[in-house]
Amino acid sequence: MQAFAAQLDDIGKPAWIALMIVSFVLFWPAGFVVLGYLIGSGRMGCGFHHHRDGDRWQDRMQRMQERMRDKTARWEQRWGMSSRPASSGNRAFDEYRTETLRRLEDEERQFREFLDRLRHAKDKAEFDEFMAEMRRRPTPEQGPHTEV
Repeated sequence: MQAFAAQLDDIGKPAWIALMIVSFVLFWPAGFVVLGYLIGSGRMGCGFHHHRDGDRWQDRMQRMQERMRDKTARWEQRWGMSSRPASSGNRAFDEYRTETLRRLEDEERQFREFLDRLRHAKDKAEFDEFMAEMRRRPTPEQGPHTEV
């Protein structure tokens, strides 16, 4: 079910809406089940859950990029192709293009590392805030002190 839901998430809300309509047409109780799942999981953005939309979008984009890389690698392996662009016939341009692509790949790697550090810092700050809040709470052994 998780894989099916992930595929529909990649397509977007129209796929979920179409599934819900087809479910209502074929067997109306199944339509209510799909509707309840959509609302309960927050997939329709009904506001019942506090998902980090940016994180969900980022996860979706990473999954899509990974699938595209896998498919490209399989296709290249199958047909004996390489991911290197064909020569243009102009050696100076080919060197420039190679250097530019290398630089862009380095910048992409650095940006991904930056995003990872940023996410880690955000998670650490949230965790530290949680721990500070937990320390401020009285433990059950202490309980509220009442004087007689």
